[in-house]
Amino acid sequence: MASANTSGSDEIFSCSICLDVFNSPVSTPCGHNFCRTCITKFWDEQVKYKCPLCNMLFNTRPDLRINSLLSEMAAQFRTSVRVKEQLCVKPGEVPCDVCTGTQLKAVKSCLVCFMSFCQTHLEPHQRVTVLKKHRLVEPMDRLEDRMCNKHDRLLELFCQTEQVCVCHFCIVTDHRSHSIVTLKEEQNMKTAQLGKIEAEVQQMIQERQKNIQEIKDTVKRSKADADREIADGVQVLAALMRCIEKCQDDLNKMVKERLKSTKKQAEDLIKELEQEIEDLTSRSSEVKQLSHTKDHLHFLQAFRSLKDPPPTRDWTTVEVRPPSYVGTLRRSLDQLEETLNMEMKKLRDAELKRVQQYEVDVTLDPDTAHPCLILSEDGKQVHDGDEEKELPDHPKRFTKCIFVLTRQSFSSGRFYFEVQVKDKTAWYTGVARESIDRNGETLVTPETGYWTLYYDEDGLVFNDDPDVRLLLRAELQKVGVFVDYDEGLVSFYDVDARVHIYSATGCSFSEPLYPFLSPCLHEEGTNSASLIISPVNQKD
Repeated sequence: MASANTSGSDEIFSCSICLDVFNSPVSTPCGHNFCRTCITKFWDEQVKYKCPLCNMLFNTRPDLRINSLLSEMAAQFRTSVRVKEQLCVKPGEVPCDVCTGTQLKAVKSCLVCFMSFCQTHLEPHQRVTVLKKHRLVEPMDRLEDRMCNKHDRLLELFCQTEQVCVCHFCIVTDHRSHSIVTLKEEQNMKTAQLGKIEAEVQQMIQERQKNIQEIKDTVKRSKADADREIADGVQVLAALMRCIEKCQDDLNKMVKERLKSTKKQAEDLIKELEQEIEDLTSRSSEVKQLSHTKDHLHFLQAFRSLKDPPPTRDWTTVEVRPPSYVGTLRRSLDQLEETLNMEMKKLRDAELKRVQQYEVDVTLDPDTAHPCLILSEDGKQVHDGDEEKELPDHPKRFTKCIFVLTRQSFSSGRFYFEVQVKDKTAWYTGVARESIDRNGETLVTPETGYWTLYYDEDGLVFNDDPDVRLLLRAELQKVGVFVDYDEGLVSFYDVDARVHIYSATGCSFSEPLYPFLSPCLHEEGTNSASLIISPVNQKD
């Protein structure tokens, strides 16, 4: 197709059919020129042979011959067009500042003229004596940005003191005492810094890619947890539905069987009564008939042969008792409750197993322990020594309450630990925030920074204002504590019974949380046993 720039003299070498530069041009008898292929195809599609330009008709199809002169000129024109296209500026190249219309790419830039020139417009700088003295460099874009605004000279140096590009005049005036290097030297130093920056950027990219992967893994785990929760729920509810359907079937069957038995008894009695009525009705007819006889002899003879009355039951002792359904529904519900308890036990066990997966290894921090407390060497056990020890002052130490925290704290995610409370008559366990008051006898509540269980002779409570009293089914041996920091959840479990004890929900955490223990007072040996941070032993 024709170039978009075809105009003026370019049209002389263009075929009026394809609008492109002539290819094997031929002349018609009327003197017009076309590409041989174009005019041949045009006449192949016509009934009459005529010129596409002047519409002159030809009686016969003209014999076409190549126009040699025009063909040669078209070839030269095509070559010049290709050369011109090659010289045209492309994206990223420096354009000639003199060219009008189609801009050609610059081959040199003049630091005196502040202009860039193509090969054609560079010619005066190569010919004129005055222009030959101008400094020519490789093509540069935006020459004005490369010149010193104060001295109109090329910025070829770098002031390390003020971190700016300068010219040669600048270093003997405003930057006389400054550290000056060439642009290349400064670039080499900056390039070395770029390597460090690139390494840091790559590390940041890797960290973020790792974060993305962690988020994806979290979503994947969340989906797996959701699928498992749905599957467990469907399994439990399906079992309950089957149990309910069975209970309903058993109840219907039992009630219907009892009703059927009662109806059968009633039908048998009615049948017997109807038979007695039939017999008695027959005797009544005989008696009535005999009572109307006037023949004395016949009466006496018939009376002697009168049948004895038919045997009848003593109906005063016979009754049809409606069936009793008392306890039938209760027994069905008892069966349902038993099934529900079995499924709930499975769910509790599964729930405890899930939270146990977040077990953390924590040890008690002696710097926080009240002076009465005695900690084991491994930091896993604590009990009241019944007397205060001389210990160095420490800002983290509890001075009034016999409390202790762990070395480890948690500011996100989930964590779980277990505390053995066996043989203890009083104790605390749970978590506390970092900013709790350690020098006063503060009320232990979520408002003051504690989420704890407390046990004594009066029973088990979750410490709050007021306390939440909790039901104990059996003596506690080991308590599990689970925290979901981001969800604001603190849950407590009876590990041996695999039972959930209590959950504090909707908590607001904004600082680190520490596992918290208190063995309470020694009480003359009755409460001398240690609280023990135990390793998790997941049951199959």
